[in-house]
Amino acid sequence: MSRRILQPGEIEALDHTSFPRVLPPHIGSLFSTRAARLRQLAQGNPIADYLEFAAHIASAQHQAAQALPAPGVERSRIERAQAHAMPLFDAAELLEQPLHDWQQTLEHILNTLANQTTGLPAALQPLIAELRQLPSDERNAIARQLLDKDLAARYIGMAPFVMAALQVRLAQLAATLHATDLPALQPATVCPVCASEPVASVIRIGGQASGHRYLHCGGCATEWHMVRIKCSHCESTQGIHYQTIEGGQDVVQAETCTSCGSYRKIVNQEKDPLAEPLADDLASLMLDLLMSETHFQRASTNPLLYVAVAEEQTPS
Repeated sequence: MSRRILQPGEIEALDHTSFPRVLPPHIGSLFSTRAARLRQLAQGNPIADYLEFAAHIASAQHQAAQALPAPGVERSRIERAQAHAMPLFDAAELLEQPLHDWQQTLEHILNTLANQTTGLPAALQPLIAELRQLPSDERNAIARQLLDKDLAARYIGMAPFVMAALQVRLAQLAATLHATDLPALQPATVCPVCASEPVASVIRIGGQASGHRYLHCGGCATEWHMVRIKCSHCESTQGIHYQTIEGGQDVVQAETCTSCGSYRKIVNQEKDPLAEPLADDLASLMLDLLMSETHFQRASTNPLLYVAVAEEQTPS
């Protein structure tokens, strides 16, 4: 029997056939699963009230995602992205025709939250009412500032509601795609669907994805594979280390990189099968506080915690 030595490129090609390269979101369960996990993580957590608030938003997102029709993606856009190894679109395109109906999603979420009689803090109802009354152009301006990470202080309280609507629309769109529709990006540090940054990475269990690390998009919730030995921010394979809270269960760790000086959370379903990247990242704020005492900077923010970051940066 003759044998042939496989070259690196051939080995990589074989490896890609053994597990999914990309995992589109499951829109039927994405937000309901996130809401349940947030409520579970709120128990005994120092930021329990905020996690419960985020759970209410996720539940409203689930209702909107099921009630409103999903946008489609033109085949020409998919072919262009594949030809140029670029994301299908930029998240900011949601603010333009013909995808500007993200505001219909916002209305649905606000109506759901306004009709809740328990759980949601009463102080938020005037804020919801104000956002409902804003003209379309001003809402678009808030959304653009959010996506540009340059939100004006007067809009801080509205940020989680606007981001929630954008997430629903992006996830609905991503859920209509197949893994074969999406290009392999180089560098692979942004989402192949909407060009957003990953909020965290996750080690998956179950099926062919089991044991593999995926980056989880903070916008559309698409996940794409990246080997564990690479920094998810700069793709360096040197100086990768893991930090955790002493005495913790290591479900969430901070993956640090000495090459670029950044860190990003890695969530391990092998340690807890119920772990959900965005929820577990949000609930592990204590780890972020500990990391703030080091020289490592967080590579990207949690979309539902942007309000807290903005408040810290706003002069008193």
